Amino acid sequence: MERRPVYNDYGAIGGIDNPGYMPSSPSAPAMSAPAAPSAPPAGFYDTVPGYEGTLAGGGGGFLPPPMPSAPLPPTDNLPAQRNWNITSITEEAAREAFISYASSKCCYSSAPAREGVITNLDPFNTYRYRLETFAETRSTEWSQEPYTGQPVDAFIQPAPEPWAIVVQAPDFFQDRKQTIRVPYTSSVKNCHDCMGMGKKPCKDCAGSGNKVCWVCKGSRNRHGNEPCSHCHGQGRENCGRCSGNGYRGCTLCHGKRQLLVFIKLKIEWTTYKNDFLVEQASGLRSDNFSKVSGRVMFTDSQYMLYPVAGFPDASLSQASQRLIREHQSKYIQTSRILQQRHTIELIPVTKVNYAWKGKFHTYIVFGNENSVFTESYPATCCCSVM
Repeated sequence: MERRPVYNDYGAIGGIDNPGYMPSSPSAPAMSAPAAPSAPPAGFYDTVPGYEGTLAGGGGGFLPPPMPSAPLPPTDNLPAQRNWNITSITEEAAREAFISYASSKCCYSSAPAREGVITNLDPFNTYRYRLETFAETRSTEWSQEPYTGQPVDAFIQPAPEPWAIVVQAPDFFQDRKQTIRVPYTSSVKNCHDCMGMGKKPCKDCAGSGNKVCWVCKGSRNRHGNEPCSHCHGQGRENCGRCSGNGYRGCTLCHGKRQLLVFIKLKIEWTTYKNDFLVEQASGLRSDNFSKVSGRVMFTDSQYMLYPVAGFPDASLSQASQRLIREHQSKYIQTSRILQQRHTIELIPVTKVNYAWKGKFHTYIVFGNENSVFTESYPATCCCSVM
């Protein structure tokens, strides 16, 4: 029977079938598999006005946001506080926190925490300023999926501009991602990965449908002149990967031969945060404060914020001015700012001095959680597993 070539948009691509022959010579070379492109050919994607920079697989689809409107006029956003300080914790609370801390350590005796005599409670309250900017970014990329009859709408009418597509944003400061198909960009193309055949030559056998027998290693015989029972003396066997067909289903179009090609809009809502601590020389490191909460003394949320003014410590007001300027100048370039929020927390910090067995020691209780930090503990033991 004459084997006729199959043609499509890319030209002749081979025979219509593959009988999976068994060559008479075990050393016969396998058929060379026709090369198939791993990436779409030039011109595969249509030119869509407003999306000229869009590429496949991301990149090139950066979408600068529309120009923001001006922020609201500044207000006296820092209300007068009767007292920006809070007193240190009680001796009872300090002891309970220390006992809980010692109990959480497998090698710590609770005796110092329970029996130690507290001699002094020294407050080192620390202010934390936090700025949050909630912003939306958009990017595009060409995408495809197997065509199974989905609606095709390319060029029925102009595609909407990326920032003109209406989506439901989450609540402020709730991070989320969303992906949607851009209307009027969907078209059908022959699959570029399999040349529109729905299948590709098997890589294990290079499209021949058979391989050298793994039992006799192509010698045809075993145990002298006895024919190999596995390949029946042929020296080759059907390829198990493709069942002797020489082809496997295309993983890109899933055998459908065609792809629905469209532009995908990716939207991401992100909360960007920065903190500033007013140091009070308590001895705690900055990473200690990141693990605890404080008492919120002030908060304000606006589309675009102005720095706080009138705070007793000038360094906090300066930090507010610097961070707001940095956020607004940085994120306006790549995102659309939806809301900003800043807060001032008073984090309680108390240094506890205590005596145990004639020696003096210290530990620090901090945060609403009454977390404990100490550089040394006077009663530890070495644990070993027998």
